Amino acid sequence: MTEAMDTRAPGTSKMDPSYNVLHQQRTRLPLDVLFAPRSVAVVGATERPGSVGRTVLWNLISNPFGGTVYPINPKRPNVLGIKAWPSLGALPERVDLAIVVTPARAVPGVIQECAELGIRGAIILSAGFKEIGAEGERLEQEILRIAQAAQVRIIGPNCLGVMRPPSGFNATFAGAMARPGNVAFISQSGALLTSILDWSLREAVGFSAFVSVGSMLDVGWGDLIDFLADDPMTRSILLYMESIGDARAFLSAAREVALTKPIIVIKAGRTAQAAQAAASHTGSLTGSDEVLSAAFRRTGVLRVDSIADLFYMAETLARQPRPAGRRLTVLTNAGGPGVLATDALVSGGGELATLSASTRDALDAFLPPQWSHGNPVDILGDADPERFAKALEITGKDEGSDGLLVILTPQDMTEPTQTADRLKPYAKLHGKPVLASWMGGSEVAAGERILNDAGIPTFDYPDTAARIFNYMWRYTYNLAGLYETPALAQAERSARGEVRRWVESARAEGRTLLTEYESKKLLAAYGIPTVETRLAVTEDAAVAEAAALGFPVVVKLHSLSVTHKTDVGGVRLNLPDAEAVRAAFRDIRTRLEAMGQGRAFDGVTVQPMVRLDGYELIMGSSVDAQFGPVLLFGAGGTLVEVFRDRALGLPPLNTTLARRMMEQTRIYEALKGVRGRPPVDLKALEQLMVRFSQLVAEQRFVKEVDINPLLASPERLLALDARVVLHPASVTEAELPKLAIEPYPNQYVAPYRLRSGEEILLRPIRPEDEPKMAEFHRTLSEQTVFLRYAGLMQLSTRVAHARLSRICFNDYAREMALVAERKDGELLGVGRLTRLRGTRDAEFAILISDPVQRQGLGAEMLKRLVGIGRDWGMERIVADILAGNRAMQTISRKLGFSILQHEELSPDMVKAVKVL
Repeated sequence: MTEAMDTRAPGTSKMDPSYNVLHQQRTRLPLDVLFAPRSVAVVGATERPGSVGRTVLWNLISNPFGGTVYPINPKRPNVLGIKAWPSLGALPERVDLAIVVTPARAVPGVIQECAELGIRGAIILSAGFKEIGAEGERLEQEILRIAQAAQVRIIGPNCLGVMRPPSGFNATFAGAMARPGNVAFISQSGALLTSILDWSLREAVGFSAFVSVGSMLDVGWGDLIDFLADDPMTRSILLYMESIGDARAFLSAAREVALTKPIIVIKAGRTAQAAQAAASHTGSLTGSDEVLSAAFRRTGVLRVDSIADLFYMAETLARQPRPAGRRLTVLTNAGGPGVLATDALVSGGGELATLSASTRDALDAFLPPQWSHGNPVDILGDADPERFAKALEITGKDEGSDGLLVILTPQDMTEPTQTADRLKPYAKLHGKPVLASWMGGSEVAAGERILNDAGIPTFDYPDTAARIFNYMWRYTYNLAGLYETPALAQAERSARGEVRRWVESARAEGRTLLTEYESKKLLAAYGIPTVETRLAVTEDAAVAEAAALGFPVVVKLHSLSVTHKTDVGGVRLNLPDAEAVRAAFRDIRTRLEAMGQGRAFDGVTVQPMVRLDGYELIMGSSVDAQFGPVLLFGAGGTLVEVFRDRALGLPPLNTTLARRMMEQTRIYEALKGVRGRPPVDLKALEQLMVRFSQLVAEQRFVKEVDINPLLASPERLLALDARVVLHPASVTEAELPKLAIEPYPNQYVAPYRLRSGEEILLRPIRPEDEPKMAEFHRTLSEQTVFLRYAGLMQLSTRVAHARLSRICFNDYAREMALVAERKDGELLGVGRLTRLRGTRDAEFAILISDPVQRQGLGAEMLKRLVGIGRDWGMERIVADILAGNRAMQTISRKLGFSILQHEELSPDMVKAVKVL
């Protein structure tokens, strides 16, 4: 990339921040220096055979990338025949990138020199940091402090380096250069990277980027995914992950990119032993594997179980469309392989497609009478190429099928090569994926090449192909969940402030455990129905409360310190009369005294004995070391830890995400109704889960919550027991674990009065607003649409689900859309602020319904968006505005924006710029 010419607009100078905004599109993004440097210095370059310093220098000069390479070695006049320099400061120019191969203790000094010289990127190949213990951790923190202060971006330390095969850039100490391709591979293990490199050269697999991240001191998964999202050479992103690092950055980037570029990950550390090994390898904690899987599902990332599957999926998704569902049609010339494929399919959650009557009739018309008459479709061992092709054409048209797998075994009369050639026209079959398994060796090799060249992925074994199909439909399912429009959760009175006061009061008393009575009170404040519970500190009071409630009753221990009542015999059920209540009261107290916990007895609670024919569920929340608060849903009761029928999710939820959590459990099938029993009200259960997630997201001092059992019946949902644990008083708000996903920003909800006097509400957009946004777009005139989008856009396009869902689903850490809402729910306007990737700038856009234009709404929205930009720590707010949109320019000027014209912009456009 060449130096930008000085093409300033009239009236702007290079010292003017608005000048920098005009050149924003030509400014190199922060990670460009790591992947496309114009000049590189190798600090620690040497000629010693077998050394990292020699290998990386040789790789840079033997794979020309179009830039200058400077060896840094104070003890030699030249290295590998290239003039050497004693230090970075002695170089004749400021380089873009420093590659550091010095001993660990010298690295902070090198990064300090980079900072002083304005070098913006460093790749630290050196080892000896946090993976060796406390001293290495101290060195890392010193490096990070220096780098962050000077905005130096770092890959590593303890890494193999970076390759950019399409450009020839090889800043690694690997033994060879990868082939160019369109797959980016990022690995936390350098050794694994070299193994994959060797394999890829043999298999002729190419890469757009080949990156070893090491211990991710600075640049992490989120940074790299963001960079590759804008990379035209990358079509899919593969990750080998040992630890996630900055969880929020990863989830935010992955969710935005996954819809346009597949992100496929293999995560090491599933077992406790593997997690320990990974921690010793990278110096990072790996966290709960179950939670990580939940996070991947939430962001549309596809997780696979093996290195082979990682590359199978990259290849398959690049060649074939994703299936709409999980139903597969298996076409085979041998029964056994079809059965193997079926076993793998069903055990992985897929389904065999049911052939329609018309499909069976069409197959009957030309197949031998002995064909299987079902799925798998066994067309028999004497099938010729024409039979294969016609059977594939017919089954591919069946609307009950989401994908097809063609299996060929090389029997005496089989023609593998000719059959493959005959199937080429069906490589793109009605938008459904077509996979193939040509079983055998050299006899089928030519046919495999024909199919692969045509775009039909081939697999050695049919069970492997079925497993890949299961990954494919699961990937579709995960992506659909990102933008599936949820139902609007029932509005509940905000209980944030009230509950916060209760929690703070308990913490002020030095307590970390709420009583059951307090816990149920907290749940009720968030609209979660609880069984009526009354406190009693004496026998007589317990009897009186029981009589008021009506027998039979339940008596439970009331304690400020005992966590699990059942563990100390603190629960008595189905008490029929006053004498039974007295006996239960005395017995619970006596048991505690016998266990040496007499002081833990603070009385009892009395509840009605609920008799409902329903299911016992559990709903809970706890804190994960890497992802913060995590939600749990599943089968409850006393055997919850035995059956372990549960699903995990990340707050906050909407109704779609709540339903998907339910669908992951086995008890979900029962909740839908089985054996003549009516179903539970699943919509009400969704609403309850959403409110529970709101509690977890808002009440940050709550560390753990258990509702067990939550009784679910067709009649109602009822929390029978609850347990709430708080963070101790020593934990400040700043020290609380953050949510992995930015919650709904209630702080930006505020009223506004139009000039007409009508009071409306300005609030951040929600996914549930999609239907309202469609109606809003119907109020817009062609003139308004033209001014906003710099051109006409058909109404059908503006209200399409694919478009509106992306507008309404905001990652509040990256973009913020405010809507103006009337009391009846009608939307009158929308204003959006979006961070511009890789910069400290944010871009605004505003659209106001024609009937309320010139009511001050546009100016108020822009004012609030500017405030949000300040909260985000942005340096500038910008927008491209049609030159003919005088109204928006006037509003922008009144709020302190400069309106700039420039030859780099379209003649019909101006740029609004405000420096914050």
